[in-house]
Amino acid sequence: MFPTLLYFVVGYLLIALIVYLVQDKFIFKPEKLAQDFEYKYDLPFTELFFEVTEGTTINGLHFFCEEPKGLVLYFHGNSKSIKGWAKHARDFYRYQYDVVLVDYRGFGKSTGKRSEQHLLSDMQFVYEKLIEKYPQHHMLVYGRSLGSGFAAKIAADNTPRYLILDAPYFSFKKVVQRFTPFLPHRWLLRYQFPTDKWIKKVNCHTYIIHGTRDRLIPIRQSEQLQQINPHKITLIRIEGGGHNNLPTFPEYHNFLRDILKY
Repeated sequence: MFPTLLYFVVGYLLIALIVYLVQDKFIFKPEKLAQDFEYKYDLPFTELFFEVTEGTTINGLHFFCEEPKGLVLYFHGNSKSIKGWAKHARDFYRYQYDVVLVDYRGFGKSTGKRSEQHLLSDMQFVYEKLIEKYPQHHMLVYGRSLGSGFAAKIAADNTPRYLILDAPYFSFKKVVQRFTPFLPHRWLLRYQFPTDKWIKKVNCHTYIIHGTRDRLIPIRQSEQLQQINPHKITLIRIEGGGHNNLPTFPEYHNFLRDILKY
């Protein structure tokens, strides 16, 4: 009996150690781009480089129009790079908004070693650089999936016009617990991204959009976020929407039109 228990404990600790050491590979699925890669789009844009610290540069794209109504700062999900995510700029550009997308450390052309604190401070650095040219009441912060945590933190620490969360998580720990409920995430998980705590400090109106058939991050997590401050948080449900296909629904574009057109 004792050897069996010992094997179980050793196996459990080994699994926990592996998860701790390799969690970056499970969480982040970046597409890396050569530094001389040339972006090509049919909308006017310029490439951005934010030198956060010596040796760490955050790469971005700025889609611009004449006399913009404001600027949308777009934080993308956990995969690919802004090369592909940039296709969503058109959804905002059509309503006369500039759009800036940035890659996190290790994504695309962005450099630097990742940690939760580094990622959050990078995005704050980008925001501060942007508001040198755009007044905060013209700033809209948009976070998609993983990026919803960054967006919530930025909105909590600053005063943008709106916060828009696309398929957000209540907290990143809660997402991971769905798949590995047997592990002590409080001690193992190096990325917490507590959206539930940050959203309490957001003063602007928050719009949450979520599919009712999202199997990765169930809509229940958005419902719980909305309950934190129901007077300042509007939840838009996309019936039948999954985690990665919301832009294929007319309701998604109707929602963006309604808040961007005026």
